[in-house]
This record gives sequence, C-alpha cells and structure tokens, in this order.
Amino acid sequence: MKKILVLLLALIFYMPSFLWAQQNDRKLWLNYMDKIARPVLSNLSDDRLKEKMPVILSKRIDNADTRRKVAYLEAFGRTLSGIAPWLNLEGGQKEEVQLRDQYRKWSLKAIANAVDSTAKDYMLWKGGQPLVDASFVALGLIRCPWLWEHLDEKVRQQVINVFKMTRSTVPGYNNWILFSAMIEAFFCKYGFEYDPLRIEYGIREFANNWYVGDGVFSDGTNYHWDYYNSIVIHPYLATILDVVKQRTRSYDWFVPRLDTINKRYAVLQERMIGTDGSYPVTGRSIVYRGAVFHHLADISLRKKLPQSLPPAQIRSALTAVISKTLETSSTFTTGNWLNIGLYGNQPDLADVYITTGSLYICMDIFLPLGLPDTDEFWSAPSQPWTSVKVWSGQDVPADHVLDLRYSLILMQDSVDKSESELINGIVQLWHIPFSLQKFIVVVFSEPKNEICSLCFC
Repeated sequence: MKKILVLLLALIFYMPSFLWAQQNDRKLWLNYMDKIARPVLSNLSDDRLKEKMPVILSKRIDNADTRRKVAYLEAFGRTLSGIAPWLNLEGGQKEEVQLRDQYRKWSLKAIANAVDSTAKDYMLWKGGQPLVDASFVALGLIRCPWLWEHLDEKVRQQVINVFKMTRSTVPGYNNWILFSAMIEAFFCKYGFEYDPLRIEYGIREFANNWYVGDGVFSDGTNYHWDYYNSIVIHPYLATILDVVKQRTRSYDWFVPRLDTINKRYAVLQERMIGTDGSYPVTGRSIVYRGAVFHHLADISLRKKLPQSLPPAQIRSALTAVISKTLETSSTFTTGNWLNIGLYGNQPDLADVYITTGSLYICMDIFLPLGLPDTDEFWSAPSQPWTSVKVWSGQDVPADHVLDLRYSLILMQDSVDKSESELINGIVQLWHIPFSLQKFIVVVFSEPKNEICSLCFC
C-alpha cells in the first residue's frame, strides 16, 4: 500500500510539469502567434489590409514612399513564413484544429488577394525590398505544401507570375543573394523551370567565400556582429539545400558541412538567451524581436538540434524570449498591430528601412508549432537553458570552438562517386586555393574506396 501511495504522489508531482510543458507553453505560443498574425491575415483575406493596417515608418526612413507601399508585402510574407509549418500540420487539440482551419481559409484568400492585380490589396512585387519579401512568401509556400496544393489553379499561376517579376532585381552582394535563390528553390520544389545559377550563386558564395568560422558566416565580404546569421543566412541556406538536394547531387559536398555549422550556431544562439529571455541588443534590425532566433526555431522544427541541446530546453528558452519580447502592453497598438521596438514601443531603435510591416518577421520564432504536441519538443518537461543553469550555480560543460579547417566529411555512398567528384568535395570543404588544386593527389584504399591519404605536390 505504501509503494502505491508513493507512486501516486510521484505521479501527482510529475504530471503538472508534464502538462505545463505539453499544454501551457504551446498555448502561450499559440496565443501570441494568433495575436500577431490575426490582424494581417484576416484583413488581407477580406481585401482590407491596406485600409486597416497602420504603417509607421522609421524616423530615419530612407525612401518613405516606396517603404510605405511595400510594408503590406512585408507584413504578409513574413507572417506567412512563420505560420506556414503550423498550417501544414494535421491533428492536435480540438481548439487548435479549429484555429488552424480558420487560418488556412484566411491564408488561401490572403494569397489570392496579394497576387490579384484587380484586388485592392494587390502587393508591390517589383523592386529591391519586394524581392526580400517575395522570398518570404516563397519560403512560406515551401514550408507549407498544403497551401500550394489547395490554391486555385488561377491563383497558382498568378503566384508564379509575381515571383518571376523579382528576377529583374539584382540582389545586393550580401545575404540578398539568398532571397533570389529562395524564389528559385520554390520553383524547384514544385517542379517548375528554375534558374540553377541563382541557387548556385547563393550557395557557393557562402560556402566558399563567406564562412568566417565557429558556425558563423559574414554577410557579404565583411563580417557584421548582428543577428543576420539567424534572421536569414542559416535558415535560408538550410531550406534551399533541403529543396535542391532532391533534384541534384551537386551540393552533396556542402550538406553535411552546413549541418555541422548549423548545429554550432544553434549552440551559440542558445547561450545568448539570458535568464529572463533577454539577449544582447546589438546590430541592425534589433526590432525584429524573436526573429533573431529564427535559426534556433528552424533547426528545432527540422529536428536537427545537436545532442547537447535537448528540444525541451530550447522550448523553454524560446518561450522566455517570446514572453520577454511581447509581454509589455506597449508592444501592440489598440488594434493589436505591432509597434516598432524590442520591448514595447521604442521607435528610436528602428533602422532606415524599418516599417510596421518589417516587424512581422518575429513570426519566425513560432516555427516549432509545426511540430505536433506529441513531439518531444512539446511533450517533454521544461528544462533550464544554459544561462539559467550557470547563473543558478549549476556546473555545465565548457564551450568549445568549431574548427572545420581540417575536418573531412565523407558521404556513405562515396563509393558510387567518381574520384573527380570526391576531389571537388575536398576542394570545397577545405577551401583549397585554386593555385594548388591541380596538384592534389588522393590515394584511395581498397576495397571500400575510402580516402587514406591526401597531399599536394
């Protein structure tokens, strides 16, 4: 009898933790996701987004007229990219299923109005900033095949047409080359003719020229200490590679390397989150709020977290970030539109390109809602993240740099590749200078065709 009583007491103490993890965290995420997305998608579905959405510009705005016109596409594309995995999910609690059904209806109508030139909410698709946010629409459609499959054929063709408009825009020589690549990745995923050069350009520049080490890329030729590795670079590279590797093996040499880089940057991101969910206020676009952890949310969704980061630990950390960045009442207007700021209404934090629409990129922190509530990310009990552990006196393993300079990653199916393909992989992986490439000697062992030595002569 005593053993049974002890067991019952243990279950009583365990169940609240489990139920909090499974229900309360997810409910908090859903409530905030709904609060942010509802004004955008409900109004756009009614063809009234331009009528209803207030557009606040940075005090230092660089091009007020164009920024005001493109703000609606910003809000739409960024909202869609964040909500897409959840829209693609099936099942769950009754209330969540009903909410998802409503958002699916809104999203289908929203897309139709955004690409219909006769609609009041037809978006601006030509120009620099439209390329950026068209890529977020493309990213959303890649993340949610359900949406693409349920669009009318007429709307599908209109989507294709507006995406093709972006091809006339030459991207900046920085993370913008990934925006062009994402558009082509959309075409690639859904079986349309695509431009492989734009994808090649995006992947090769980052892989060969812009990796600076320890899990971090530069944003173009110069490194900037901001959050763009998370806001754009890591999630975009991972998504583009996930798509194109289904059609070509040209990037097999980079897939495992990027996975290693992604994991390292996830470790760094997790350690940036303070005990209260705050994080260093540094670099541009800081008003993107939770989007600075786009990568941590994305790698969680793709179930690629390193072994050192339990999914429930990341859920707990991201929950703290969501609460910290959205909890204060001045975060939202009276109509529940986002105000410019990181913690409330802080317009002076805005860069020259920031508008109300820009802020909706914060939706990308909600990507793990695309995992079912039975997934370990949601079902496991809450766990303290690194900052909480350290600043409560717990002992944790030391952090170590990732050095890829002499790490050779071989694919299991390398025996099926030609020697020239393997050598090309080595060249790309080790950043071997062009002047030395013609002198590479690779010795293969028998019978597994494994590399047993490599030298230059």
